[in-house]
Amino acid sequence: MSGLRPSGRPFNVRVHDALNDDQLRAALTTVTARFTAARLNALVALPDSDAVRDHARRIRAHTLRKLDVYLSQFVESVEAAGGHVFWARDAQEANAYVTDLARERGVRLVVKSKSMLTEEIGLNRALEAAGVEVAESDLAEYIIQLAGERPSHIVVPAVHKTAKQVGELFHEKLGTRPTDDPAALNATARSNLRETFLRADMGITGVNFGVAESGTICLVTNEGNGRLVTSVPRLHVAMMGIERLVPGLQDLAVMLQLLARNATGQKATVYTSLLTGPRRPGEPDGPEELHVVLVDNGRTRTLAGELAEILYCIRCGACLNGCPVYREIGGHAYGSTYPGPVGAVVTPALGGVGAWAELPHASSLCGVCREVCPVRIDLPSLLLKLRDEGTRAGHRPLWLAVGLKLYAWAVCRPALFRLGGRLASALTRLVGRGDWLRRLPPPLSAWTASRDFPPLAKQDFVAAWREKQK
Repeated sequence: MSGLRPSGRPFNVRVHDALNDDQLRAALTTVTARFTAARLNALVALPDSDAVRDHARRIRAHTLRKLDVYLSQFVESVEAAGGHVFWARDAQEANAYVTDLARERGVRLVVKSKSMLTEEIGLNRALEAAGVEVAESDLAEYIIQLAGERPSHIVVPAVHKTAKQVGELFHEKLGTRPTDDPAALNATARSNLRETFLRADMGITGVNFGVAESGTICLVTNEGNGRLVTSVPRLHVAMMGIERLVPGLQDLAVMLQLLARNATGQKATVYTSLLTGPRRPGEPDGPEELHVVLVDNGRTRTLAGELAEILYCIRCGACLNGCPVYREIGGHAYGSTYPGPVGAVVTPALGGVGAWAELPHASSLCGVCREVCPVRIDLPSLLLKLRDEGTRAGHRPLWLAVGLKLYAWAVCRPALFRLGGRLASALTRLVGRGDWLRRLPPPLSAWTASRDFPPLAKQDFVAAWREKQK
């Protein structure tokens, strides 16, 4: 069972609301433009950046081709270092394992570092339903949790909120003085979270990369919360998608050259932590137990199909920052844990195209996502495959289905088709102004609401060709 659930509100309603949220669009424009510029500057400073990207793609392709081998090696390495590994086929099994572990160990408070996988499977809800308090410790995730919202970006979950809105939220939820000073807001969050780290019985993190040869878990963060989550509580649970592997440390080094540069424009994140096993005898800190939960949740099925390339993704978020659709509507409009171009592919790939048939259409197919992807995932091609799959499964608007049938019927009758073309040309020129159509009736009004449309040519191709031949 997948933990991915579509929003209860229709996709077009979510998009409409986002487009009418001026504050959201202003925030998105500022942040995505800054990250895009920083990414370009960071890659310019990386020698042979294109060669590094090509090498990273080869590493991801090689790892996924031999995923069974590297998963087995990783499990052996984790267990040899004193850790425990659980294989979860789906969200239900992953959540059950963690909640059962919490009950058995008497856990009352869990502190978490940012993890998109735990959002995907709904782990917080499962723990809370079992009577366990869950506290997010990443600043942006902390803000989102207080607001009762979902993340809207893979890297910066609270990208849609301004400092003023965060100050108002802290005033409402924490009783602080209203302020939009980032330093004051950060200090407020830090003071409220410090006691949480000390009281927590279990720390939960995601895994940016797992190293097969050593069983090492790599976490990259820009806040110290990740290290507190993994070193202060007596239990550390690492939630890891089965595709997040690299064969060795030399391969990890290649990925780390690209991850931060493409995500935020940094050479490296502030904290890059390599964790191998639980605390050993004589060591002053670290967890007493390490549990790694390997989550499938549709990944094996995806790996066996035409969309396997999406599993190359290293979750940098560059495709979101470059996508003209994401920059207009933000992450919440997608209704999924994973927004943007990568979300428009990975969500229906993992959760099934039936429930997510609209997402592959949330793209202009301009190709920016492919250009900026550090491992060169051909996202436009994957989006087209999903559109085709959705169409074949009958997931398309009624007006489009009827329109295509009428077109197919007319195009098989040349005389009727040419007559229709002449009538359409005359009609569009009659209602148009000059060389452009400013307004069209529904559903074509969705196009002319934001752009003009050229009227049909006075002369069709066949007539023009015959005239040329004469």
